Amino acid sequence: MDGLTPRELIIKSLKEKSSLKQDIYHNALNTFNLLKSTARQLAADLKKEAIAIDKRVVIDFKDKGAFEFELRVAGDLLIFSMHTNIFEFDKSHNVWKSSYVKEDSLRSFCGIINIYNFLNDSFAYNRVNDTGYVIGRIFVNKENHYFVEGKRQLGFLYNDFVHSVVEETAIKAILESTILYCINFDLYTPPFDSIKEISVAEMQTASEGMQIKTGKRLGFRFQADNDDFS
Repeated sequence: MDGLTPRELIIKSLKEKSSLKQDIYHNALNTFNLLKSTARQLAADLKKEAIAIDKRVVIDFKDKGAFEFELRVAGDLLIFSMHTNIFEFDKSHNVWKSSYVKEDSLRSFCGIINIYNFLNDSFAYNRVNDTGYVIGRIFVNKENHYFVEGKRQLGFLYNDFVHSVVEETAIKAILESTILYCINFDLYTPPFDSIKEISVAEMQTASEGMQIKTGKRLGFRFQADNDDFS
């Protein structure tokens, strides 16, 4: 390839890919830290307002380490988790249709921050069989450009990869949209036929391990590319 020796090809790849991924990793980590600090402040602000409305409504922030934090909003638990690896999009992904990526294919490499929505009670009562959902993914590239894949407002408000650059105002808006989404993503009762049978073992352990599964859309279809949960 280009008359280069294997050693030269290794050095070339290290320069082009490994250094690139290091740059993206630090951009993603900086974005995650900004997300964390903004969430901490937002939780404190919302907590003051929630107490004035109803002292039973809990708003809380919990730092879980370098790559994870939790945001509790009433009965919902939002978990933000940064993946430590860097990814490229599959060639079928819409990002490749963008002139921004066509001009420089290395812009397609991104760090990922996942946003999960669980019921807070699932963790409080150790209901290990309960389900949660990935409701959004934040992608950050080498130029600190970002976009969000997600449900409803998360999926269409923050998808301008060409022009969107990570900054505090945008991060706060993403957090607020995430909170609003999970509040409006209600717990549905599962279809009767899906729960009409239960084993003795499940019933005996229900009070201890809460083995009876609970989820916001348990028993209903949930598709990553479909905003309709029914």
